[in-house]
Amino acid sequence: MSTEALQLSPSDMLHADTNQYLTFMLNGEEYGVEILRVQGIQGWDTVTPIPSSPRYVLGVMNLRGAIVPIIDLRKRFGMESIDFGPTTVIIVVRVENDDKGRTIGMVVDAVSEVYRVDEKTVQAMPDFGSTVREDFIKGLSTVDDKMLILLDIDKLLTIKEITATAA
Repeated sequence: MSTEALQLSPSDMLHADTNQYLTFMLNGEEYGVEILRVQGIQGWDTVTPIPSSPRYVLGVMNLRGAIVPIIDLRKRFGMESIDFGPTTVIIVVRVENDDKGRTIGMVVDAVSEVYRVDEKTVQAMPDFGSTVREDFIKGLSTVDDKMLILLDIDKLLTIKEITATAA
């Protein structure tokens, strides 16, 4: 391998410690997921319910030939449910845990923006006791005077839960 292949351009060096996040609205707050995990965004459509699945799993949907579990993030986070409207979308993401990967759809209120976040600015979630599920949250960051809640999507739904739902 040549040494030229190892050199970074000034643009690469400027963004070496940053990740891009797709942000979305949920209950009036802006959340973000790493854009490299996002496989697509689509408008809300009906799902096929699966008996005996967790209450936050709405069911499954056929997306481009794959059967994909669809979760309602409001229910997963213990928030009040609302009627789905014209801005309700499904963000299709790749979840990886237990050395396996699986595609899931997350129902959110609306898609917002794509932001570049300097990983050095990501701060840990403050300790709120047991009222907030901190295991879903990677950290907090401020971008353009907005507080973003960055999610760890690998902890939203385990592969075991996904497999049980899809089966």
